Amino acid sequence: MTVSARHLATVPAPLGSSDRLEHLRVLCPPGGGRRLLVQRGDAEVAVVELDAQGAPEIRIPAPWPSGYGTVTVSPMGDLAVFSGVHAVRAVDPTGAVRWELRHGCWSERVCEAAHLSFDEYANDWYHAHASRASAAFSSDGKLVWAHVCRGPDADHEEEWVVLDAADGTLLGSARTGTVGSSFHTPHPDPARMGLTVGEGDEESPALWGHWDGRTLTFRRLDETVLLAASPDGRHVLATDPGQWSLSLLRAEDGGDLRRLGGADADAGGAGAVSPVAPVPPVPPVPGEDQVWWGFEAAFPHEDVAVVGSEVHGEATAPRHWLLDPSAMTVRGPVSYPFPVHGSPLGAGPGQWCTVSEDRSALHLWALDGR
Repeated sequence: MTVSARHLATVPAPLGSSDRLEHLRVLCPPGGGRRLLVQRGDAEVAVVELDAQGAPEIRIPAPWPSGYGTVTVSPMGDLAVFSGVHAVRAVDPTGAVRWELRHGCWSERVCEAAHLSFDEYANDWYHAHASRASAAFSSDGKLVWAHVCRGPDADHEEEWVVLDAADGTLLGSARTGTVGSSFHTPHPDPARMGLTVGEGDEESPALWGHWDGRTLTFRRLDETVLLAASPDGRHVLATDPGQWSLSLLRAEDGGDLRRLGGADADAGGAGAVSPVAPVPPVPPVPGEDQVWWGFEAAFPHEDVAVVGSEVHGEATAPRHWLLDPSAMTVRGPVSYPFPVHGSPLGAGPGQWCTVSEDRSALHLWALDGR
């Protein structure tokens, strides 16, 4: 059964379209809150509040070019936290540094001494191709979770840290035992957060973290890529690094509840669902197409997720599917009034979004009839 998507709005990219600009993103706590359209350029980050008509656009100066790390923005849109090669730095719209946490070097040719200025490594190939770690605000905006590399005195081990968003005070930390770039998956509960680390192989893990006010603990989830948390916070959608299956995880402890194989989408969702056991990887047969789940998804309702798939070997745009998370079954393909590109992305409760092919605009969607 085909499911229709209703077009709500098209929002132009605040910094325009360019290969030097990162994709548009909507930042919003999974349980609801202020929705911010964020776009990173080399020199600045643009922030637009989607639900406040006439709200002024906020521009926050960037301390280093976009290729040297990642960025996140506070729920109020008044603070950007840049996760760079040598530091996590919080910057306000005036360009003032609110706080900074310096850490070890993320480049492959590890620095034995920390660089204090971007100019010191601006022309170094290894810094330009360093791992891209990440940071994220808790849903209430009071904490910043950050993935950092410890200094040379600690053998450059990786850590997950919890910081006070107001002044950068280090509240807690835990060694991750990982090696690689990362991204965070926020949760409605400010005490919970997900971290996916891409180690470049099938064993790449995700960490499901909990902060109790004194100690940061986490459960390691091997062969897992976190996609999105449900609006009510009870579940998390995930896939594996090989993109073979979708998983529904229990947010309380990261436990695996159910899985859905990629081939079930192309069959209209009629395939079998494994309640606990993993779906064994099946190598693609030469000359045959293989269906893969995407690395991004949206969770607009507790009972609905929108996920993408693609068929390796076919020059077609990714297909989007409506998923019933409780049963881990596909209700049907999503039909759009005009062609869309890329993966479905979260855009707050009741909605999801897609980015135009030339990255000049963002389209907002809802289910027809809801």
